Amino acid sequence: MHEKTRRAVLGTGIAAAGSGLLTACGSPGPHPRAAGHDGMDSNAMGAPARAGAPAEDAPTEYISPHGPEVAAAEQRRGPGPVRTFRLTATATTLDIGARKVASWAYEDQVPGREIRVTAGDTIALTLANNLPQSTTLHWHGIRLRNDMDGVPGVTQRPVKTGAAFDYRFTAFYPGTYWVHPHSGVQLDRGLYAPLIVEDPKEPLKYDKEWVVVLDDWLDGVGGRTPDTELERLGGGKGGHSMEDGGERAAKGAAKGTASGASKRAAARHAARKKAAPSAPMESELLGGHAGDVTYPYYLVNGRSPESPQVFRAKRGDRIRIRLINAGGDTAFRVALGGHRMTVTHTDGYPVVPAKTDALLLGMGERYDVLVTVKDGVFPLAVLAEGKGRSAMAVLRTRGKSPVKFPRPKELDGELLTADRLKAAEDVRLTPKEPDRIIRMRLTGSMRRYDWAINGRPYDPAQRYPVRAGERVRISFINGTDMWHPMHLHGHTFGLPDGGPRKDTTILRPHHKVNVDLDADNPGLWMVHCHNVYHSESGMMTILGYQK
Repeated sequence: MHEKTRRAVLGTGIAAAGSGLLTACGSPGPHPRAAGHDGMDSNAMGAPARAGAPAEDAPTEYISPHGPEVAAAEQRRGPGPVRTFRLTATATTLDIGARKVASWAYEDQVPGREIRVTAGDTIALTLANNLPQSTTLHWHGIRLRNDMDGVPGVTQRPVKTGAAFDYRFTAFYPGTYWVHPHSGVQLDRGLYAPLIVEDPKEPLKYDKEWVVVLDDWLDGVGGRTPDTELERLGGGKGGHSMEDGGERAAKGAAKGTASGASKRAAARHAARKKAAPSAPMESELLGGHAGDVTYPYYLVNGRSPESPQVFRAKRGDRIRIRLINAGGDTAFRVALGGHRMTVTHTDGYPVVPAKTDALLLGMGERYDVLVTVKDGVFPLAVLAEGKGRSAMAVLRTRGKSPVKFPRPKELDGELLTADRLKAAEDVRLTPKEPDRIIRMRLTGSMRRYDWAINGRPYDPAQRYPVRAGERVRISFINGTDMWHPMHLHGHTFGLPDGGPRKDTTILRPHHKVNVDLDADNPGLWMVHCHNVYHSESGMMTILGYQK
């Protein structure tokens, strides 16, 4: 189903998908109430199981993304008014302000054209692939039906060059989301676009809305591409973008002798050392090393600070700013010069309003803020955390002449991170002890670039089992010297102590975070680091709903 007739892009019996039946899950319904947990259990249940190689406590069969349980869950959400869209992924030339670059984008622009619907609408979007590689479309943060999640080799076959694919699902929950590929390191090109799901009963009062997408940029500059950068780092062992569902990883592991592998590792290390910046990329806020990749440009809504986007308003206007970090390897610190911000949402879910001077966004995170505009010209300042570079957009109430801005004091003022927020009362998880605890230790090193979860690089046949209706606790334990933004598909989780509902959370080096979720959306769902070079190198896995 959902196939384009001109080329079959979704086949049955995907090897990594599994098959079978599960008793129907409960309807997602409205935002559930709740409260987070902060237990630090070390006893890990739900150990990973390979399809066809069962663990003692896990079955061999899992719900297929194309199974009747997935269709039944979507039917309970109910169809709404159909909103039709089309995205064409193509190689193009983009003007990013400082220069023109050859890259890939949707509809020849970056960010791609905004997708905006109302909660309850049915999205019907056709992705046409004019790229020289296969691709897919992932709906970041959306709690959607599993077969529309856009993970090649797991929920669908890749959309080949010249083919198209129809995505169709009900957008049930309001919030700030975005779309991007889930194929290799394509995310670090220009392939991303904001997705806004409006609340038909919007409680916030504001005059204007400003959608702001942040990005780090290297594609087409000095011969660099995300693929050459991944090769330089020595990653690419994940192989999830391949149509064979990971055969590349198996072949790579078997290739060559041990001595040959050591020589290749040494060569990669020498190349990384040679290409490393003269000054270390360090951030106390992130717990040390800030990133693996140096970028020549940082962008706000596709523009470098040499030619920034200008947003116009009137003095006294109340503006809702929706912030999205679409970067590949960079956390951003954001502040609006001359203003304090009131945070109202993170990752699409409302929080108890909190005032701050600045915010920190890891890759994949989103924040909604409200500001009441003063009279004048103000920078929306965006600092690449720990990398010594910045980006900018401009908020104006008057005039047209360009202005040079000093570094706004708000960037160095009070800074808010997600762990300091509380979920709004009506979206907190109901207090409950977990039925299952899954321990995910983040492993690997920058030197070897062998990122993994529990020491196992990504294998699409490997699953962490859960059952419908369970309260599941994922215990993320960062055993590395690097920070990681961990993202869960198809669900949201609660941070400890009544913290916010999120789908992406920052793990500092050698720290642990327990997150709780309700298993209410059947299928096979990715869990991964949203540093695209870490995930593609192996730091991802799958939660699988048992039959």
